[in-house]
Amino acid sequence: MKLSRTLSVSLIALALSVPMALLARGDANAIPSTASGDQATTSKLVYGLLSDSRYAYRPRALDASLSADIFKRYLDSLDGGKVFFTAQDIARFAPYKAGIASAIKTGQLDPAFAIFALYKQRVHQRVAYARGLLKQDIFQFDGNDRWYYDRKDAPWAASDAELDQLWKQSVRNDWLRLKLAGKKPDDIRKTLDKRYANLDKTLSELDGQDAFQSFLNAYTASIDPHTDYFDPRSAERFNQSMSLSLEGIGAQLQKQDDVVVIREVIPGGPAALSKKFTPGDRIVGVGQGASGPMDDVIGWRIDDVVEKIKGPKGTQVRLDIIPADMSLDSKPARVLLTRAKVRLEEQAAKSEIITLPAQGDAPARRIGVVKLPAFYQDFEGRRSHSSDYASATRDVAKLLKRFRSQDIDGVVMDLRGNGGGSLNEAVELTGLFIDKGPVVQVRESGGRVSVESDRDSGVAWDGPLAVLTNRGSASASEIFAGAIQDYGRGLVIGETTFGKGTVQNLVDLDRWPGNESQRFGQVKLTIAQFFRPGGSSTQNKGVVPDIAFPVTVDATQFGESTYDNALPWTRISGVPHTQYGNFAALLPKLEARHEARVAKDKEFQWFEQDVNEFRAEQAKKYVSLNEAERRAERDRQEAKRKSRQEQRKALGLAPDPLAADALDDGLQASERDIAKDAAREKAAENAPDPLLRESAAILGDAVQLLNNDDVLSAQVLPEAKVPGHWAD
Repeated sequence: MKLSRTLSVSLIALALSVPMALLARGDANAIPSTASGDQATTSKLVYGLLSDSRYAYRPRALDASLSADIFKRYLDSLDGGKVFFTAQDIARFAPYKAGIASAIKTGQLDPAFAIFALYKQRVHQRVAYARGLLKQDIFQFDGNDRWYYDRKDAPWAASDAELDQLWKQSVRNDWLRLKLAGKKPDDIRKTLDKRYANLDKTLSELDGQDAFQSFLNAYTASIDPHTDYFDPRSAERFNQSMSLSLEGIGAQLQKQDDVVVIREVIPGGPAALSKKFTPGDRIVGVGQGASGPMDDVIGWRIDDVVEKIKGPKGTQVRLDIIPADMSLDSKPARVLLTRAKVRLEEQAAKSEIITLPAQGDAPARRIGVVKLPAFYQDFEGRRSHSSDYASATRDVAKLLKRFRSQDIDGVVMDLRGNGGGSLNEAVELTGLFIDKGPVVQVRESGGRVSVESDRDSGVAWDGPLAVLTNRGSASASEIFAGAIQDYGRGLVIGETTFGKGTVQNLVDLDRWPGNESQRFGQVKLTIAQFFRPGGSSTQNKGVVPDIAFPVTVDATQFGESTYDNALPWTRISGVPHTQYGNFAALLPKLEARHEARVAKDKEFQWFEQDVNEFRAEQAKKYVSLNEAERRAERDRQEAKRKSRQEQRKALGLAPDPLAADALDDGLQASERDIAKDAAREKAAENAPDPLLRESAAILGDAVQLLNNDDVLSAQVLPEAKVPGHWAD
């Protein structure tokens, strides 16, 4: 069953449509019949922002058309795979459609809660059916059956019998995966029964706040793809992710069955400094201070456990811990910790150096790589003038300073998978590579255009530069890459970016009533559209690379162009800016060298093969339930894995640390050994990366070609006064 992009990581593995927002809150199970007072007020406030004000970039009147859109998106958010509701259920909901506008305006959200209550009931029924199938003799795999997992465009099932057949094939696929991984029938039955029971338990814990947030996000998503509602707890998590810091014990947690487990101990945090925690340890009790009562947290939702553990720096918390190698009924160890502000260093900018070997007359070159996962900024720290607030620009500036002392020949900014972040950081980061000038134009809803510029003289790096992108590079990444391309400051290499050309701002709903506590949450609201210095928007089209790598995901499957209500591409007038270079004359030479090199690069060829295989499998939208076919494919993948490792050894290449775990084990993330899974995640950081290596080689080619040809250099870098300087 195909998953929507809104699914939580913990349930993605279950291959069932459960929206991320639904796992955000709650400790009471019952779905109320109507909204609470705070929820009703919040609904009215959000309506005022999105449909009855000039705050939104593209406000939509809350009329019959928008009501129908909200109705559809709400159902999609609950059951995007169409595996819980039947056509009869949808017909039963139809009378609610016309009243959605009134419900939001007045805060009388009875329809939303009624739909959600039935959703919970249907999930329980489906899970009970799935568990019942495990007792039946239906697990022979010698026919031509298929499991069609992509039901996004399928009609709603006409009957329970039709849903039964869909679930039967889904359960059979789960069974076959485990069988192919070597599990015995009794173990398979036990694993799947627990998996489905955990799904039922997770869904049974959803409450009225979950229903409310899911419904309100159907409204925000109907305005545009990047407007979101955050309840107070979700807003806190969003701000934490942007600030790259938290106040607590410094541990990454994961739910496994009924227990919250430590997945990672964050270096430098209280948990790490205590030396009393290891990945896999179970947290079974939490108490406040040195003597407060202990709460038994077995069976609690993970967000409720986290709420108990985190707290202001300087305060104390006690944890009852059972080590991973002990049974759950063992006597726990009690640990007292003093909470602190913990910097999430793993999510900060990092650097490495790639050495390109000497070839012919060309000397060996050293290319510095900056891997930037997000344009993070601690907004509160900046406002309060903290000396050490988290900032992507400040961190990258430190890495560039280090590069200057290490005789680096060029820098690759790796923005793959960087979905954006702070607009201010995008502007300031660009300023590290240009002297002064406009970085991005921002057009507000009324048509007024302002220019965000780098006003600081000087650069942190004036040498050769490349920006590596993929389809996951979005928003602030596109501002940076687009500005670098417009200025002719560096090469853009990789895939066309996501195509998100809009600006969002956080609106605190508690500011109007002047609440002292957080009651209503926040709205991430689209307020403007951004344009490159040259006047082109990145909206829908993205930033097109100068040197293109193989497309990993089709634009029809991922990116701004997949949203049915995304803004169209457009352009405005450009603004004057420096043109450091024009790479047009250089690109054909770089393309020729690139093509010749990758034709001999085994790792790059394997990457292309894997991408083509993946896309072919995705296009099928089904998997075979014939054991012989699946086993033959598994054997082929195993043979390919072994062959590649042998070839790596023969060629003197580093082995792939993930190769041994390449085959499907049939398990979900929560069913694996957490310590081993976390270690595997760390090992992935050292996996072969032919795209990064090739981007460094392309930049090395550019350095060599320009250094060796004065005529070409003058043509490509007309502003350069010193060889090797691309930003004089």
